[in-house]
Formats: sequence, C-alpha cells, structure tokens
Amino acid sequence: MSGTSVALMWEARAVAGRGAELLEWARARSAELAREPLRRELLRAPQDRVLVITWWEGEYGDELPELPEPDAGLITRPVHRWRFESLGAVESRG
Repeated sequence: MSGTSVALMWEARAVAGRGAELLEWARARSAELAREPLRRELLRAPQDRVLVITWWEGEYGDELPELPEPDAGLITRPVHRWRFESLGAVESRG
C-alpha cells in the first residue's frame, strides 16, 4: 500500500432518550464491517449524538467499508458522513 491513511467519520443524533441504544447499535455495526480498520473509536456527545471514526490504510477515493444508516425511528435526521486524508501526526508542544 501507499502508506497513506483515510479517516471515515460517521455521526448520528438519536431520538431523545435513545442515545445509549444508538451507541450500542453503532458499536455492533462497527464490529461487523467487511474488514477490520487500522483503528476505530466511538464517541458520544450531548443531545444523544454518536460519532464513529474509523482509520483505513489507503487513498482518499478508495472504496472502504462504512457504517449503514440506522432505522429511521432511532435517529432524528440522516447520518452525517465525512472523509479525511491523513497528513501525518502533529507533535505536541509539551
């Protein structure tokens, strides 16, 4: 491979009070991807929002496994998706 990496970000907002359910749904779906990412991270935020970031070796335009849309009854709006190409690590100043 070329040594470049791509981060896929998937973010959804659950129906009020169903954030834990959406988080578990996202955790399960991220474990079922067609192949294993270099790294995977799940995050949550106020207003029952869930974010999943997966890192993949490859080029920006490569076809990569992505999380699907949850059932419409679990989310308040369509999923937001972003794709970023890594420019390398930035050293901290500490």
